[in-house]
Amino acid sequence: MDEFLIKIKNKFRNNDDLFLQEEQILDVSVIFIGFNTLIDLTKTKRTLHKHIANAISSKKTIGELLNELGEVKEEDMTEAISSIMKGKLLIVIKDQHKYVILEPVPKLLSRAIEKPTNENVLQGPLSSFNEDIETNIGLIRKQINSSKIRAEFFSVGPEQKTKLSLLYFDGQVDKKLVEKVKLLLEKNQDRELNNLQDLTEVLGFSGWSVITKFNVTELPSETVPYLRKGRIVLLVDRFPFALIIPCFLWDMFTLENDRNFPIPLMTSIRTVRVIGILITLFLPALYVALVAVNPEVLRLELALTIAQSREAIPYPALVEIILMLIIMELIIEATVRLPSTIGPTITMVGGIILGQAVVEAKLVSTLLIIILAATTIANSTLVGIQNFLAVRFLKYLMVILASIYGVLGILGGMVLISAYLASIETFGISYLHLNYEKEGTKYG
Repeated sequence: MDEFLIKIKNKFRNNDDLFLQEEQILDVSVIFIGFNTLIDLTKTKRTLHKHIANAISSKKTIGELLNELGEVKEEDMTEAISSIMKGKLLIVIKDQHKYVILEPVPKLLSRAIEKPTNENVLQGPLSSFNEDIETNIGLIRKQINSSKIRAEFFSVGPEQKTKLSLLYFDGQVDKKLVEKVKLLLEKNQDRELNNLQDLTEVLGFSGWSVITKFNVTELPSETVPYLRKGRIVLLVDRFPFALIIPCFLWDMFTLENDRNFPIPLMTSIRTVRVIGILITLFLPALYVALVAVNPEVLRLELALTIAQSREAIPYPALVEIILMLIIMELIIEATVRLPSTIGPTITMVGGIILGQAVVEAKLVSTLLIIILAATTIANSTLVGIQNFLAVRFLKYLMVILASIYGVLGILGGMVLISAYLASIETFGISYLHLNYEKEGTKYG
């Protein structure tokens, strides 16, 4: 093989979406080089065949034809790699040390550039992943023009093979971490892969962990910064989102889109998210603790106001808050599952009519309705659906501990949650790690 071709293959040695195909143009052997995730090769060949047919009828030479297709260049490795990364088709003329950069028929990398359905974007790209894995890789390559991005494919499943792609940034990622993930994927190729629980088992994670081991996003613009920070991105065919590992606690509060704002505003936004998780975890528990166990902590005026609001309530504060939290969970789940035309109606019925009715019927206190609304709103400030659900689950633990031990139970719950978070590891990397992007090569 020509030395130029060997250098290109070595440069992209871990990219399974790179193709090198030998063809004949006017009886001259050439090599087509490019990424099949960026180029529609079938349509490009059809266009080339039309040019070749015209050249034959016009009795043009190979040199004249190639000059029509693009600019003929001497072998320049830097320019060739840059062109391939931009989605161009390289036509290398064998034994002549020349190549042509051709503008191919590009692969459609979006479904009419749809907006993300689960993540809202402010002042950022609105394209989102879809169900085709090659399209998703192409979207990532559009976002980051670098030859250091590596994409490796795997097939997982006993009969129905599911295509899975492993992406990482060569030079930033920890090689040991990549090898661990590749080893697990190769070792568990016979397992079913139909959902994230199956993928969790394939990677050797516990399926009973409340905190997810993946950071899930449907935005290419959020995925690329994780690659630059040394994370690994997993793309699964038919899954319209990217899975980033390892996942850390700080990912619950940060978005790359935040950097489109000035630093004071970015810091304020992230502080609001931290306050949101604190309100979600502690406000319902604090209500139960101060009403049922430790009312002496309150000022007299506040204690009298709360007592007045709970006058004629027939059951304890724990039953009262658990009942309303469950009703709120039902409203949220119904809003998610119902069509968008009906969802707002359910929200209005559940939030306004039902809330007012239960207060007037003396089933719950007015203060609890305020706490419930604040908790639900605060929970929605967190980044990521998986994190949103995990915190919703953990607040019940805090409420139960507060009903038994009061304020001391809240403190105990904080210690338990902190200890649990500290115990979570992903391939030997702590969930509480903060500076992975700066020291990524030192861990794993």
